[in-house]
Amino acid sequence: MSDPVRVAVIGSTGLVGRRILEEVRYRPDVRVIAIARREFELPHDARMECFVADPEAWGEVLAGLQPDCLISALGTTWKRAGRDEDTFRDVDQHLVINTAKAAREAGVERMVTVSSVGANPSTKNFYLRVKGEVERELTQLKFRRLDILQPGLLKGRRVDDLRFGEGLAKIASPVIDPFLGGGMRKYRSIAGKTVANAALGLATRKAAGRFTHDHDAILRAARDWMKRGETV
Repeated sequence: MSDPVRVAVIGSTGLVGRRILEEVRYRPDVRVIAIARREFELPHDARMECFVADPEAWGEVLAGLQPDCLISALGTTWKRAGRDEDTFRDVDQHLVINTAKAAREAGVERMVTVSSVGANPSTKNFYLRVKGEVERELTQLKFRRLDILQPGLLKGRRVDDLRFGEGLAKIASPVIDPFLGGGMRKYRSIAGKTVANAALGLATRKAAGRFTHDHDAILRAARDWMKRGETV
């Protein structure tokens, strides 16, 4: 068997990030290294490394680790940011971009990032505008391969991050999703576990290019990753 793909993950304490750490536990084909700002509990039976460092030192960590791919699952909420635009940008934009730049300087050629359906640097919606700006800036860094995931509402259990509005949307999504067909399918809700599996699968792909993945493409990537797991 070939050497495992080395994947560095930032945003390990969020919904998708935690699922990435859980889903990779028994996969010998991928070695995940979590990089975080603070200590956190790793999944049971986790066979991975975790580096806790100030974000300003993440570049040094990446230079030392030399991962094959960087996955960013970083993200905050308008409420947690104190409804302050600069604070929101510090996490969702500046931290993502600065880490991506550090990864490129360290020689990392592949990146997977979790964005959002509707991301557009020209929209009036602040959240989606920031996501769109991040996608544009990441593209300018010219990774050999860049995968951008654009999921709709993320479903799954969050830790220490209860979101009232999101909770109501999750309750309604089983009723609403079936009516979202055709071009509206991309707005369907999706499990954080599925997005995590898709991110892991895409992190192992080597074909060069910039790829954007909507709801259905995320499902396909996740299924492919799970299918490959049956043969390793």
